[in-house]
Amino acid sequence: MDRSIRLVSAAFVLVLLLVATEMGPMAVEGRSAKKVGPKKRTCESQSQKFKGICFLTSNCATSCKTEGFNGGQCRGFRRRCFCSKAC
Repeated sequence: MDRSIRLVSAAFVLVLLLVATEMGPMAVEGRSAKKVGPKKRTCESQSQKFKGICFLTSNCATSCKTEGFNGGQCRGFRRRCFCSKAC
């Protein structure tokens, strides 16, 4: 019985960890009444040159700039580097 309680609690902590890493910080965009125009779209692609697990966004952004993108960031549970640029 004691072993099953430990297993359930460990699984619960693991699920919470997975959910927390996928959510990440959320940004809020403010709109000005003076500037109403078409939204700029951002295209994203997984980096082709970045190898390994992505821990530092600055390393990812540098690698993406060598591929011709504007920047990049680490995302997802598997911590992959995704590059971004204006479409």
